[in-house]
Formats: sequence, structure tokens, C-alpha cells
Amino acid sequence: MKKIIGLLVIVLTGITSYACPVCDKQQPKLLQGISHGAGPQSNWDFVIISSVAVVVLFALFFSVKWLIRPGEKNSSHIKYFILNQQ
Repeated sequence: MKKIIGLLVIVLTGITSYACPVCDKQQPKLLQGISHGAGPQSNWDFVIISSVAVVVLFALFFSVKWLIRPGEKNSSHIKYFILNQQ
């Protein structure tokens, strides 16, 4: 668990080092140091990006949750057919 948390910290802190100085000046304060290219054209861009981020985090949470604890307890489930073959 410590390795996973350490990896997440390294990845999340390393994200801010990707923008070049020219792109850094074009971005609003919220996105400086994170992204390349021209900044958002309107406030709708922030709404779209935020909603997509929520959907991605939701999918990531449930994919990890169901990967760790799938919750299938039925003895006739297909996973037991595969796991019990030897």
C-alpha cells in the first residue's frame, strides 16, 4: 500500500512540470504549469473539463473497487469455473 501511495504522489506532483514557458503565459492561473496550448476559450470549457474529470474519477473508483473486491459469492459464477480448473 505504501508503494501505491508513493507512486501516486510522484505521478501527481510530476504533472505540473509539463508546460513550457510560452504556454505557461497563455494559460489562466488555474491551469498554469499543467497544460500546453491556448487556454480555454470560454467558461463552458471549464464546465466540460470538470464534468469529464468527475466521470473519469467515478469510473476509476469503481474499476479499482470492483477489481479489489468483486463481490461475486455465487459458487456457480464463471470465475470459480476458471479458478477451480487445474
